Amino acid sequence: MKILVLGLGNILLQDEGLGVRVIERLQSEYIFPAEVTVLDGGTLGLDLLGMIEDSTRVIIVDALRSNLAPGALLRLCNTEIPVFLGPKMSPHQIGLQDLLGLAMLRGHFPEEVILLGAQIAQLEPGLELSPALSAQVEPLCARVMDELARWDVRATALRK
Repeated sequence: MKILVLGLGNILLQDEGLGVRVIERLQSEYIFPAEVTVLDGGTLGLDLLGMIEDSTRVIIVDALRSNLAPGALLRLCNTEIPVFLGPKMSPHQIGLQDLLGLAMLRGHFPEEVILLGAQIAQLEPGLELSPALSAQVEPLCARVMDELARWDVRATALRK
């Protein structure tokens, strides 16, 4: 089994950097087994397609656009994630849906894809997350760890 934990986002646009900030926290607090890749995908777009296609299971963390209150958490799995043309849930130019749609069209969609995210509160130039999303970094890290545990994957916590 090959697992990819992928954080997406642009840290120069406040809440858009949520996925990257979650990945930074996970990398600083845990050592993951060899079958798990924890990756800051930033705004790499199509460059991530091969990694998604090569993975058995994928957890994606991203700031999302939905009809929820700012900071509200969201979990979608497999077919719940819209993968073809339509409004983008993520504000990236090459969106998450584009990547997943291409993987599906090419016949290399992972067995399971989990999307974890939070509703964007602010998208202005700046390096800091809004208070609403900053408060969700730790809960999203916990949710990633819960998903990994559901797949019988355990990481080793680093002592501080």
